[in-house]
Amino acid sequence: MPDDIKTAQPQGAVDTSIKPSFFRLRSQLVDDGRSETQMFETENMWARMKVYASGGENTLHAHLHEDHAFIILAGTATFFGPNGEEKPLGRNDGIVLPAGSFYRFHATSEEPLVLLRVGCFTKDRGDLKDRIAIDGGPLPGKSKANKYKAPVFRPNAFYE
Repeated sequence: MPDDIKTAQPQGAVDTSIKPSFFRLRSQLVDDGRSETQMFETENMWARMKVYASGGENTLHAHLHEDHAFIILAGTATFFGPNGEEKPLGRNDGIVLPAGSFYRFHATSEEPLVLLRVGCFTKDRGDLKDRIAIDGGPLPGKSKANKYKAPVFRPNAFYE
């Protein structure tokens, strides 16, 4: 081992009561609207699978107290920024969104867009409901202003 690498040493008693948890990426596909399935959640981090029907989208917004990332598992989408930025993404592509960064996306593939969304608190641990539109006003995720449409599930069709 190189001299400049230090191995962490326990400081006092080691807590062995904290256990890992396991999850499987699986979510029902939609023909219209969008859905969300929780994969895991800890005190500081969480992941959800999000499925959008072809043409599904949201509105330009930012999360003030959450860093998060999207990884595309199936389908394609174009992500947009507040100053005309535009980036098409496909399977296994991702985007990292630090707290306060404005974005929106549009599902561009004919098949449903399947995303893994991983989020975590910022160090200020503010209210996760602080999700704002570009004008600074509140923008709830499941609102008409955010182009929310309830899911119409595709029978017996799953991403897994």
